[in-house]
Amino acid sequence: MSDARKRQSRIVRASLVGIGANALLAAFKAAIGLLSHSIAVVMDAVNNLSDALSSIITIVGTRLAGRLPDKQHPYGHGRSEYLTAALISLLVLYAGLTSLVESIRKILSPETPDYSPISLAVMGAAIVTKLLLSRYLTRIGHEAHSDALRASGKDALMDAAITVSTLAAAVLYLTAGVSVEAWLATGISLIIIHSGVGLLKDTFSRVIGQRVPPETAQAIKAEIASVENVEGVYDLVVHDYGPDRSFASVHVEVPDTLTADQIDMLSREIQERVYQKNHVIVTAVGIYAHNTTSGEDARLREEVRRIVSAHPDVLQVHGFHWDAERRQLRFDLVVDFRYPDRGALYREVFREVSEAVPDAQVTIVLDADSAD
Repeated sequence: MSDARKRQSRIVRASLVGIGANALLAAFKAAIGLLSHSIAVVMDAVNNLSDALSSIITIVGTRLAGRLPDKQHPYGHGRSEYLTAALISLLVLYAGLTSLVESIRKILSPETPDYSPISLAVMGAAIVTKLLLSRYLTRIGHEAHSDALRASGKDALMDAAITVSTLAAAVLYLTAGVSVEAWLATGISLIIIHSGVGLLKDTFSRVIGQRVPPETAQAIKAEIASVENVEGVYDLVVHDYGPDRSFASVHVEVPDTLTADQIDMLSREIQERVYQKNHVIVTAVGIYAHNTTSGEDARLREEVRRIVSAHPDVLQVHGFHWDAERRQLRFDLVVDFRYPDRGALYREVFREVSEAVPDAQVTIVLDADSAD
């Protein structure tokens, strides 16, 4: 069985466990809530039911994401998992809003709860079950690189906390006669809504295309830098097409004395190493030529560094090349995204460099700060 199939199988098994546990808890809590007239317990049951539905959607998304690449989708269907995660977040939001409306109605028209020892025992068992489920889903989620399972694990932990608060409200009512049911249900509803918004935000960030984690970018760059004749690694761009489906492009600086055949072998070695060590497919390796024949190259590099160092928002200069015969100077400039007007800073650096080398044709490319 391939690694992808094994991953899919583990996610499905974990989701089935989540479905079974949440369905049972939802049934018991709904029965107890209705019999004891406890809106907090009923809302807790609704939350468990939405968790079971989320696990079903996770299975569907995993199955869709596992389909092989085809002509219309050459990079696979991995992003289906993100779309299903968005659907899960919308369902969580709906459940939270629905329970909030019901909770407010109970505040305006309160009902007296009636707890029994059985109901308290079931809530205690639910707390233990949710803690164990949270630990299980979180572990499998980390091992299988599944954001959906990790989110379900966090959600199960939150559910345990919610049930603890519901149990505490029951004890408070039985010992002091104070009912905070409807208010507690309102709090639970707001927690559910907050969870849905957070999940939706994270999912949209992935679909839009977010920055690759610093540790991932640094690991890839370090692997590429270890290849013979690579003198610098720049412009790393990683595209996420789903869990364990990442494609990248990069520029490397090499001596201008390398032949086309040597560059070809170097590119292939980079692709193989990065895939083996980082599980990222490098689709393109661009080349920056390091001038090894002109003594003037080093002087101009130092001059450009001096100019750029006066601008702290310039993060990097790379791809530097000086063609003495044609009097052409070219390099790339990386400006911090936080700078309010990156174009204005680019034009200022261009003007200063052009004045410093008045007899040369200067070409500067404004690069994006896409990876650490």
